[in-house]
Amino acid sequence: MDEVRGRASLAPDAEKILWDGAAGGDEECRESLILAYRPMVFWLARRLHVPYNSYPDLIQEGMVGLISAVDNFEPSRSNKFITYAYYKVKGRMVNFLQRSEARAPIPVEEMYLERPDSFEEDIDSMEWHISLDDGLGALPARERDIVRSLIIEGRNASDVAIEQGVGVSHIYRLQRRAIARLKSLFIKEDATSDA
Repeated sequence: MDEVRGRASLAPDAEKILWDGAAGGDEECRESLILAYRPMVFWLARRLHVPYNSYPDLIQEGMVGLISAVDNFEPSRSNKFITYAYYKVKGRMVNFLQRSEARAPIPVEEMYLERPDSFEEDIDSMEWHISLDDGLGALPARERDIVRSLIIEGRNASDVAIEQGVGVSHIYRLQRRAIARLKSLFIKEDATSDA
């Protein structure tokens, strides 16, 4: 399975052995399953785009959801665990956001019934976010992390510098370089779309 998409890297035979063991009360098998599917929690948390200081709590909620999914899953039903766990973990995270930050997703229909004129504005905003994601993907990893930390997450440059083990001036240098690359990328895109 693909760890980038939050899936465990277990072979089907090995996973079956672990599920059989967990069903029989083997704590080591249960723990191995939790650890194998743990990347899914981080994968989902990154897609929810929460402020940096909420991220650890979001991960904790996701892990509680994953543990619950492992404990309540019934392999005999022939369902895929990844699908079952995905909804359990995501539901737990969304509930946490709803409780703590009032950030639970609003269904599209409700959002546009309240403000029908905002639909076009939101399409432009979605396109901008998609372009930004594409642009960030074109940056070197370190510059991409700096832009995400400072601009998107709004973190303090000195905190990021300590975390990265470099000086604050180096963080700002990386930020300037990344922004210059993004500008040149977006200027090229505008030039090709106008042609």
